[in-house]
Amino acid sequence: MGGQYIEPVPTFAALLDALPGQCSLCRGWGRGALCEACRRGASAPRSRCTRCAIAVPQGQPLCGACLREPPPFERTFTALDYAEPWSGLIRRFKFHGHSELAGVFAGLLREALREASEVDLVLPAPLSDARLRERGFNQSWELARRLGPRAEARLLLRVRDTPHQAELPLERRAANVRGAFAVEPLRRHEVEGKRLAIVDDVLTSGATAAEMARTLLAAGAAGVQLWVLARTPAPDGA
Repeated sequence: MGGQYIEPVPTFAALLDALPGQCSLCRGWGRGALCEACRRGASAPRSRCTRCAIAVPQGQPLCGACLREPPPFERTFTALDYAEPWSGLIRRFKFHGHSELAGVFAGLLREALREASEVDLVLPAPLSDARLRERGFNQSWELARRLGPRAEARLLLRVRDTPHQAELPLERRAANVRGAFAVEPLRRHEVEGKRLAIVDDVLTSGATAAEMARTLLAAGAAGVQLWVLARTPAPDGA
């Protein structure tokens, strides 16, 4: 699975972000893939559950679901709601090879991490070989490697391919990913006693993130945070 971690030429991404061009979101003119107005709009503060990052009323630290059944990850940070127009832009990045957006999205996520506690390692959500061939790159690694020097691509592994979570009802998603992840057997000592962050693109039910966190905790991790680009909002009326 090493191909997902081949880094593009860094000067190309830097050049794209410096050249004048149309904003990928509003189609206005500016510099880079996202104009300054859209960047500012993305960083508008929002009250969120500290455990799963779902939107909550001001002053409420946890949502009802996390009060009833706390997830194994201790904190979630997110940059965006997974809703238009951002969801369309994320799909372009994830499924259509728009790698020029990786730096923009990593920058938005970095802004959301200002209050995150220090971690020892940053781990991208791994892809199966089949999903990697389908997409051509691991979008979570493209975010993680831009968030600091402690990103490590080959420690958390995907050991079982599963159907797309989006194709399943919410109540079946936890079973779908059970046993799908493992820590590299010869490197478990690198997890023991460490505080870790998992990086992923979108959080919906939290089933995949919870399974990854449980895998790391079972290997001896001291704690796991979740850093996600976008959080799917609760359904209307939920």
